[in-house]
Amino acid sequence: MKQTHRLHRSRQSTIIGIALAIGFTTALSAALYARANTPVKNHTLPLPVAAEEFIEMSGYEHPTSYLGLVQAGRKSDIGFELSGLVANLHVSEGSVVERGEILGELDNEKLQAMHRAAAADLKRVEAELELAKLKEKRHQDLQKTGAVSREAHDESRLRSMALAAQSDVVQAQLEAIEIDLRKTLIRAPYAGMVSEHYIDIGTVVAAGTPILRLVETTSKEAHIGIPVTQSETLSTGEKYRLTIRGELLDARLLALRPDVNSSTRAVTAVFAIPPGVSALDGEPTTMHLTESVAEPGGWLPLSALLEGERGAWIVLKIVASSNGQHTLREAVEVLEVQNDNAFVRGTIANGDIVVANGVHKVTPGAAVVVVN
Repeated sequence: MKQTHRLHRSRQSTIIGIALAIGFTTALSAALYARANTPVKNHTLPLPVAAEEFIEMSGYEHPTSYLGLVQAGRKSDIGFELSGLVANLHVSEGSVVERGEILGELDNEKLQAMHRAAAADLKRVEAELELAKLKEKRHQDLQKTGAVSREAHDESRLRSMALAAQSDVVQAQLEAIEIDLRKTLIRAPYAGMVSEHYIDIGTVVAAGTPILRLVETTSKEAHIGIPVTQSETLSTGEKYRLTIRGELLDARLLALRPDVNSSTRAVTAVFAIPPGVSALDGEPTTMHLTESVAEPGGWLPLSALLEGERGAWIVLKIVASSNGQHTLREAVEVLEVQNDNAFVRGTIANGDIVVANGVHKVTPGAAVVVVN
């Protein structure tokens, strides 16, 4: 009897639980259905963005630069024209000299002695010539009276002529010695600086042996190697932009060498560096040029580009519709980057408006509003 009563109570509890579960499920389904059919108000506002117009061009200018060296206008290894003993050097390395200044001298004792002997010989010949002329004059007067034969007069006349010729010879010898005396001195052929000494005092040198190197300081040049095709665009006499020690300057093109350097395969362009520019011989310099590239495209700020898949780039084009403005994805190829801008080409067309910055915050298809 008791067991039957417990079974009855258990069945009653199960029926009540099932009824409660059915009621809860029905209420939840009704609530979800009511929510699904309730209109949802969209409160999302268009995203404000900066915009840039894409303007298509037929090409762009590509800046290029070429490295070269500053060179003195003239560099000379100075030596004596004569052989002899180096008696003195008046300058040292780093000395600044003016044109015509004495740099060094050879011992000239032997030449001085030869000069004195030639001068004395010239005086002797001139004295003999004067005596011969007086004798010729007397013979000429006496011949008129018949006291002197014509033969004697001719001898005195020819003697005067021979002594005059001998005087010219000795005078030429004297001048040659004076020239050699002047050549015992080295004079600066131009204003410059002594960059190197090769010989010391007391050395016996042969004619033409370099004694020192003189570098011109008043005139400097820039020698820059340029590709053959690029050199054809340059004009002699025109000015071009160079950089020396980080400073920009305009230098006039003096010449283009008519040959190609065998190691660099470049043509050497020679530029005149303006006076007053501080530059040392052998110092580097850079020439700046622009090269025209005939590739269609247009400029966009780098901030308008978003990296896509496999190294591709995309931009977000802004298009208008009946519901406002939204973005579309367009693919582009970057051809050139200069400063903060990129020259691109792709699926965008001339006049398209693209998002200028903050593209990583904007998704394709998003509603936007242009603020500038």
